[in-house]
Amino acid sequence: MQLKQKCMFLTLWLVFTLTGASQQNESLLIGPGDMVQVKVFDTPELDQLVRVTDSGSITLIMGGEAKISSQSPEAASRVVEKMLLEGHYLLNPRVSITIVEYATQKVSILGEVKAPGAYAINTPRSVIDVLTLAGGLNEIANRRIVIERRGTRQKVPYFISNEPNLALDSAVAVNPGDSVIVPRAGIVYVLGDVARPGGYTMTNNDAQISALQLIARAGGTNHSAVPSGARLMRKTADGYTETILPLSAMQKGKKADFPLNPDDIIYVPFSYLRNFANQATGIVGSIGSAAMYRF
Repeated sequence: MQLKQKCMFLTLWLVFTLTGASQQNESLLIGPGDMVQVKVFDTPELDQLVRVTDSGSITLIMGGEAKISSQSPEAASRVVEKMLLEGHYLLNPRVSITIVEYATQKVSILGEVKAPGAYAINTPRSVIDVLTLAGGLNEIANRRIVIERRGTRQKVPYFISNEPNLALDSAVAVNPGDSVIVPRAGIVYVLGDVARPGGYTMTNNDAQISALQLIARAGGTNHSAVPSGARLMRKTADGYTETILPLSAMQKGKKADFPLNPDDIIYVPFSYLRNFANQATGIVGSIGSAAMYRF
């Protein structure tokens, strides 16, 4: 008889251990309005299905009210065990708590996605799947997004790589009730004597852009430009500061390229002398061409 009791105890211990191990990996915390199942091993009359109140508590069949909101199911199980033990209801309580139904079954997706809004999810899902619900990123989205956890308001940063394997392997889970914020990509500006002056978003794979990359995206400098006289204007708390940008040396490989910050402005000056020389060359060429048609 003793052997049978020992085997039964060992079985219950293994079940509890495995259940506890699986719950320790649970990242979704219990919140108000969630439906939870409380299971007391070897005491089924204390099992119950109960909804968490707005104050974050549940009322136990024995033991009173247990505050379990903002805790993992594993941690909540330990809270109930302690109450049953300290109340002298059980000598060796073993409790398992699982979330049966989430009160907040929507995830909010805000910012630079094609269809922002609230979307229903019943279980934790990959951030890639969640962004797909909103149609994916739009053309000016920053790849550095933020996930705000329900309840704790913890901010979880995530970088959406253009590398498929890296994006999938590093994807984090989004839980029901979380918010996903996709900010707008930074904008840098190039003005002056370039082919296509204007503002350009930092939407490449690294969410960064360098000075030479910006000049290239703007179509390069014109023949009348003076790259050696280029200036970099960078935004600070007190306004913009202006520094010399060795663009000519960078284009020749004599100076290293460097990354730009959002709101940086590169100005490439115009040379009237070079413009006049280019126009003069064109005039001389036109005169030479016209001379061929003399009679």
